[in-house]
Amino acid sequence: MVNSLKQNKDSKRKKEAIEFARAAHKGQKRMSGEDFIVHPIAVMKILEEWGMDEDTVIAGVLHDTVEDTSVTISEIREKFGENVAFLVDGVTKMTKVRAGMRDLDTYLPETRDNFLRLLIATGADIRVLIIKLADRLNNMRTLAALPPSTQKKIATETLEVFAPLAERLNMGRLRMELADLAFSYTNPKRYKELRELIDERVKKSKKKIDKIEKEIGDLFKKEKIKYEISGRIKSVYSLHKKLAKHNQNINEIYDLVAMRIIVEDVTSCYLVLGILHSIYTPMNGRIKDYIAKPKQNGYQSLHTTVITPDKDVVEFQIRTREMHEYAERGLAASFYYNEQKLTESYLTGKIQHLPTNLLWITELQEAAAKLKEGKKVDIRKLKINLFSDKIFVYTPKGDIIDLPVGAMPLDFAYRLHSEIGGRAVGVKINGAMKSLNTPLKHGDIVEILTSKNQTPKESWLARLITPHAKQKLRQQLHQIEKKD
Repeated sequence: MVNSLKQNKDSKRKKEAIEFARAAHKGQKRMSGEDFIVHPIAVMKILEEWGMDEDTVIAGVLHDTVEDTSVTISEIREKFGENVAFLVDGVTKMTKVRAGMRDLDTYLPETRDNFLRLLIATGADIRVLIIKLADRLNNMRTLAALPPSTQKKIATETLEVFAPLAERLNMGRLRMELADLAFSYTNPKRYKELRELIDERVKKSKKKIDKIEKEIGDLFKKEKIKYEISGRIKSVYSLHKKLAKHNQNINEIYDLVAMRIIVEDVTSCYLVLGILHSIYTPMNGRIKDYIAKPKQNGYQSLHTTVITPDKDVVEFQIRTREMHEYAERGLAASFYYNEQKLTESYLTGKIQHLPTNLLWITELQEAAAKLKEGKKVDIRKLKINLFSDKIFVYTPKGDIIDLPVGAMPLDFAYRLHSEIGGRAVGVKINGAMKSLNTPLKHGDIVEILTSKNQTPKESWLARLITPHAKQKLRQQLHQIEKKD
């Protein structure tokens, strides 16, 4: 009875929020010609699908009201409560923080620390970030209505910022959809090629998969193991990245189609692994136990790649239902499996201590709490590397520069200014003189030493890994050649 009353109350609040947003956005249109209200309602439905709590769902439908209409935070607070108002305010502030992140290929002074400012802004309540991800997902699903130049800009930002954010939160299903949608706009020709290649391979694999499914199903029934089995097809963008590591050889990609087995408990996971290895030959180096040692983002599963008697190579992923939900929905799933909210309300001033894989969120909460109290936060001491393929390094003044893993001092120099790159003669890393061939690490403080007598060298191309730095160096070399 209590649950029934709560659902009715929740339903009433949602209806009130929808009507409030509808009135606020009255007369506003999207680029597609649709009424604007279509977007916030779509965001609300995405958050409901992810199993988010009532306040988050309501904040989702109201998330654009303060930014795009005359509605104030005070009005939202009065009508929907302090928590909803805080979440809407957080999303509004995050939009402003991101304003300088549009041109990801060019270093501008206003983008110095926007990545970490973005994280600190969401650290107060991570649900703010989840609302923003739902907002971005709907925008990507409707991107076709925008001009091509805008499409590419938003798609690039999605690939470089929002898909990695989803990955860090272990929201695997979201990460795949965002990355594939974005890739279809940034490189449509390649996307089409790989989509057709995947479809062709999946079609050829169907008989093989059906046979294997029957073989192992009979054994599981014999052992009285309750299970679910399904095929998992690699996303287009994931395949694109993996082919780059394997010289474009599709035959070296063993997990294009993987078999996913979901069982009741951890004991059954290892029992299933043993059964698979008793009938198929496991490949050396292809057995991974992410249950005993989860990935940094909390992902858990057993992976094994085997060779069948028919010489087919097949990858299996074995996990419990809870592990599967977390692998698919990540942080959002944690709201479902934990009755209390994953991030206890920032408004109470309390910091909730989270599982080891989510400690970076606790660190952000602590930083946000300090900022609220008017205290200073040294962002250089925040040991957070949200993007697995990026590092953050610092100028001596404390400005933050984000670079790909493996970046060299000259990449850093050209990111600051092409003139600094072209005049570089040496580098100090954390106060010590180092070679220009020294790879930079996350958290390094980097000072580039320059000389007016130095000129760009063609040999430097081998020391650069970022396209931006290579482009600037080639332009300088071309200018020197013209002068000569």
